[in-house]
Amino acid sequence: MEEAVRQTRTHLIELFKKHGFNPRGDLGQNFLIDLNIIEFVVREAELTKQDVVLEVGSGTGGMTTFMAVQSGHVVSVEYDTNMYELASEQTGNFDNVTLLNVDALQTKNRIQPVVIEELQKRLKEIPGSGLKLVANLPYNIATPLISNLVATELPWERIVATIQLELAERMIATPGRGKYSALSVWLQAQAKVKLIKRMSPKVFWPRPAVDSAIVKITPQPEKRERISDRDFFHDFVRRVFHQRRKLLRGVVCGMYRKQLSKSAVDALLAEEGLTTESRAEEMEVDQLVSLSNRLHGAIVQE
Repeated sequence: MEEAVRQTRTHLIELFKKHGFNPRGDLGQNFLIDLNIIEFVVREAELTKQDVVLEVGSGTGGMTTFMAVQSGHVVSVEYDTNMYELASEQTGNFDNVTLLNVDALQTKNRIQPVVIEELQKRLKEIPGSGLKLVANLPYNIATPLISNLVATELPWERIVATIQLELAERMIATPGRGKYSALSVWLQAQAKVKLIKRMSPKVFWPRPAVDSAIVKITPQPEKRERISDRDFFHDFVRRVFHQRRKLLRGVVCGMYRKQLSKSAVDALLAEEGLTTESRAEEMEVDQLVSLSNRLHGAIVQE
């Protein structure tokens, strides 16, 4: 069994010096150098040989090797060619690691098909396996990646990721708070979202300009099943929160003006116990799911 690489600040500085390049700030390349944090992330993932792991942002392969020791297979995605080469060196002796040198996202609303295909392939190879996203995510990709993974039909069982603290706070935000958003609703409508650790910049090299956090997201199938059409709900939440502070009636009438009359929208809102003063930013997640279901049902019947 190969051993995990101990990724310290000294190790990384020497590695970059040897290869003659530096971390790229434009790609959010801030590497975890606190070994306790790396071990904490992997421990919270509760990896077993039945798990296929998706890692986005391989970096130098430090966390990749930790996960490879414990999991069935790791599919690690790295956009930067230099980092891909470093990760390839670190993980070369592991036969249960697949490195992909691609952008994890095809568009902001879709995960790269080659990544999906590789995950499906590895899941099929391990009967009864589940998928876990475990990663030190580059800040610029964290929101679309997590949101789009939840939108897929992949059998994901857990997400444990380091992200920007402000984003973590948006994920767990509740109605009436400034950080309550479409992302808050989308995730909380289908999963349990927990901020499990806050981190200062000093646990990374180079140090980012903001604080970070580790989030753990666990699917809740009973919640997901209450959503009658997830594509419709995803679109509804995005659009209604684009005008979150406006009165809900006017927003919904504008969104579905081609499908529903104003009187039909009024009737639907009344059935949901909503008033003419209701706003999306003040509504509970369950209320938004229920309204989305009712709107979808009315539109489908048209």
